[in-house]
Amino acid sequence: MSLGMRGEIRQFQSMFDDARYDGRMPYRRCGDSGLLLPAISLGCWHNFGGVDNFEEARRMLHRAFDRGVTHFDLANNYGPPPGSAEENVGRILVSDFVCHRDELIISTKAGHDMWRGPYGMNGSRKHLLSSLDQSLKRLRLNYVDIFYSHCPDPETRLEETMSALATAVHSGKALYVGLSKYPLKRLKKAVKILSEMGIRCLIYQPPYSILQREYESSGILEWLADEGLGCITFSPLAQGMLTPKYFEDIPENSRAANPDGFLKTEQVITQQEKIRALGDLAAAHGMSLQHLAMRWALRSNKVTSTIIGARTVSQLNDTLDALDGPALDNALLEAIDAIAPAK
Repeated sequence: MSLGMRGEIRQFQSMFDDARYDGRMPYRRCGDSGLLLPAISLGCWHNFGGVDNFEEARRMLHRAFDRGVTHFDLANNYGPPPGSAEENVGRILVSDFVCHRDELIISTKAGHDMWRGPYGMNGSRKHLLSSLDQSLKRLRLNYVDIFYSHCPDPETRLEETMSALATAVHSGKALYVGLSKYPLKRLKKAVKILSEMGIRCLIYQPPYSILQREYESSGILEWLADEGLGCITFSPLAQGMLTPKYFEDIPENSRAANPDGFLKTEQVITQQEKIRALGDLAAAHGMSLQHLAMRWALRSNKVTSTIIGARTVSQLNDTLDALDGPALDNALLEAIDAIAPAK
């Protein structure tokens, strides 16, 4: 699909037999809503900030859209510096995608540390609604498609946080709302409160990969499916750990080598034995480790979409190419479980 092209979207039936947009990208229904999302969405957590190459970011958005990725995922604090990812994506949306707004799903979030002072983070109405207004200015949009509470706030009553999400919808500044990283008990209560306010929670966003399966074992995925809520996961490659990059050591220019990054060297070291074993397993089945990890993350119809990151167009293309391979068979899934079981 190139800019301006349209494709017919149908409800998905099974893994890698989903509805396709121009024959390439599978689309999946988001729970029991009317919204369809691409199986792979593009996240702007890294490599879209003010310190990054703007033109490469532009090329990645173009290439993603050309390949049927119509969902771009952001948050108010993405950068660095915080807010700069939204600013850069907003510049590109206005200059390059202004005629395609109705083909795009743009999501953003608020809740993590964004600015100094008592209202710069967490789940108060003050923070969430101020953050949404700021995000819309940076993105140069009148509304976002999905607005998330980015993380639970134990110090603020859920009724207040959920009332802010309801206001976002009622004001027309968000079409849908979602929740991210809430534990199951708090998630259930939040969804119920939203419902009582007349707002249906559309989607839930957890981290999920072969190396991070606690949301699977907690029962959240099953509960979401039973309730008809969508599930969009992030970090399917475990911030790059599920690639050949960390088979032997910690490369100097990698995320784990950055002392200010989210991925720590000790995290990689504790997982390296599993990473090597998974790499050997992937090679024995004629695929790269990253393609094994992507197909694993999308193996279940309980997952609506998974969010990937990319540093370059080449890296983006390689990750998207995982969709061209067959679904993982039961024997291979059992072998993965033996290496990295759910806990």
